[in-house]
Amino acid sequence: IVSALALQILALGSRSAATSAESGIGPAVAVIPIKGVITSGEGGPFDTGGVAFSESISADIEKANEDDNVKAILLDVDSPGGGVVASDEIYHALSQVEKPVVVVIGDLGASGAYYISMASDWIVANPNSLVGSIGVISEFPNAEGLLEKVGVEFVVITSGPRKDVGSPYRDMTEAEEAYWQTIVDETYESFVQIVAEGRGMTVEDVAPLADGGVYTGRQALDLKLVDALGYKDDAITKAAGLGGIT
Repeated sequence: IVSALALQILALGSRSAATSAESGIGPAVAVIPIKGVITSGEGGPFDTGGVAFSESISADIEKANEDDNVKAILLDVDSPGGGVVASDEIYHALSQVEKPVVVVIGDLGASGAYYISMASDWIVANPNSLVGSIGVISEFPNAEGLLEKVGVEFVVITSGPRKDVGSPYRDMTEAEEAYWQTIVDETYESFVQIVAEGRGMTVEDVAPLADGGVYTGRQALDLKLVDALGYKDDAITKAAGLGGIT
């Protein structure tokens, strides 16, 4: 199996080299996919999809920005979002780009995926896309009842009263819930501010839309959350135009 795989890789490499040599390189739009849950870290060579790794995507963005042949970048988004830090890392990488950035949203461009899109110059959504989900969520499983039924008890020793906030072994206290709510609220306020800046709106305009709900592409266009309805070809054409490719 390894030998067959190696031969296939060599053949693929030979074909790619021949194609590049024959066709040459000219002005281009770099297409960077953001597919699946957005997660911190770097993907491996055998990842088959379903996860969008922030370090790998940021590296692709940086490479496209530094390539003189690339005149614009297209983010091909189909993601429910993911981690706050991972999304912000990609957003930061995009904010450093000196070239036009266009986003095309397929089935889903929600939460962290929409956050990332705020660093673009133009957003194209399929009419039936689900867009938005502007909000923040934290989930803490509670297995206390189950553990009691099976007779399992945990002794937890901490250095401070907040060290085991969110422990699955017990209920949160009201004070702990209030404490964690302040963290969620702070992150949410930052998200709303990012959307307001990215869409040229005020925080007051964004706030009523930022209840965590999603909108269809058509609704998102009416609400000014996207710039146009269309498909990937339309987004590539827009990116090429913004990049001066004729």
